[in-house]
Amino acid sequence: MIAPVDHLKHSGNLGRFFIDGRWVAPHGSGTSAVINPATESLLCHIPLGDRHDVDAAVAAATRAFPAWSQTAPDARITLLARLEGLMEDNAPLLAHCMSQEMGAALSYAKAAQVPLAVAHIRTAREVLARFEFTSQRGTTAIFREPIGVCALITPWNWPLYQITAKVAPALAAGCCVVLKPSELAPLSALLFAGLVEKAGFPAGVFNLVQGDGPEVGAAMATHPGVDMVSITGSTRAGIAVAKAAADTVKRVAQELGGKSPNLILHDADMERAVSLGVATAMRNLGQSCSAPTRMIVPRTQLAEVEEIAIRAAEQIIVGDPQDPGVTHGAIANHAQFARVQTMIAVGIAEGAHLIAGGPGRPEGMVRGFFARPTVFSQVRPDMQIAQEEIFGPVLCILPYDSVEDAIRIANDTVYGLGAHVQGRDLPLARAVASQIRAGQVHLNYPAWDPHAPFGGYKQSGNGREYGREGMLEYLEVKSVLGFSVPD
Repeated sequence: MIAPVDHLKHSGNLGRFFIDGRWVAPHGSGTSAVINPATESLLCHIPLGDRHDVDAAVAAATRAFPAWSQTAPDARITLLARLEGLMEDNAPLLAHCMSQEMGAALSYAKAAQVPLAVAHIRTAREVLARFEFTSQRGTTAIFREPIGVCALITPWNWPLYQITAKVAPALAAGCCVVLKPSELAPLSALLFAGLVEKAGFPAGVFNLVQGDGPEVGAAMATHPGVDMVSITGSTRAGIAVAKAAADTVKRVAQELGGKSPNLILHDADMERAVSLGVATAMRNLGQSCSAPTRMIVPRTQLAEVEEIAIRAAEQIIVGDPQDPGVTHGAIANHAQFARVQTMIAVGIAEGAHLIAGGPGRPEGMVRGFFARPTVFSQVRPDMQIAQEEIFGPVLCILPYDSVEDAIRIANDTVYGLGAHVQGRDLPLARAVASQIRAGQVHLNYPAWDPHAPFGGYKQSGNGREYGREGMLEYLEVKSVLGFSVPD
């Protein structure tokens, strides 16, 4: 297979932006290095845009919006289905790309990063196929209409998945978009833009501008021609975007940080609950905003939990992402690797009981942003490692004395994105779930549901993604009174 960078060079798209249906040279003069986190070697440089590039993309989207917003749903469904098929056809290339640009094990990129991204497009099609844009309440008609031009800002940890989670419902709703992917993992976005072009979407409906947050992100958030901003990123970045967008009173949807609890009840199957809990927290090397990195367990069963957690951590194989026997690759970038190492040191200094992993790279590794899967036990809720999002393979085990105590610990955070509850007594598990202040709760490790709305309480953001609720974010509500004559 041709390497992703070589593929982009061969297509001529590597140093260009996709604006108004064409690949164009950027106006901005800055560049950013794209580093392979497993080798610390340079993959390529990409150009960074500026406000002039944003102006051009927003102008193209604005021109395209009147026609696109009036297309029949069936026409949009057809184009989304074509894009879905192209992504499936190019899945090996996309997986290889993400393995190189953000360090995911190739096996994981093939099993999760790509298929779940494709699922968002399929879900948008399914929602659109049965969505009623017009309803009637008495003599009043209620219309749901596309909001307009949407600026979409996506992160580096799930680079393709987060793109399709925003682009697909926005296009399904009839909006036009300007996408800014993370400059740290931008190559899969370029491949995606090429597939959008090949699928045949009208010029200006989808636009891609590379850039960083302070320049391009800020220009998108403040732009008077942008009707909505949707950002997935840190809480700090989400606050900055909301402040920047305030002057133009545009809608802002934010999917931000998390410190998700995994509350294990006394009657749970401990072997299953703890081992899957470790695996789920370490999924994507813990670089998921909803990763359940606080395992809340009965104090009376702490010793058993620790034994199971140690065994589970030992099953994780960190190494060369291209090795088919490796389960976990490298941390996505140097800054995040340094953050993980700092927080492991903080946990040790705070007196948490280190039972697996620890600082530094795994044994025998001298290069690459590889981190040891780390488990701390006997963690107190007030410890820094229990309160701050680490965004790496670090799990905290917190003991509790009663169910009420466990719920209090689960809610003792500024975040409220995801949560897990484990227990054989399903009515009790449901009751506990109802008391956790989080936007999505998983009971007993269910299958992922792309139609389940996802988003946060508190500082984890506002708005929802996925499924019907995800498309509603991109729609305005118009009521027309007197639409029909009373009987």
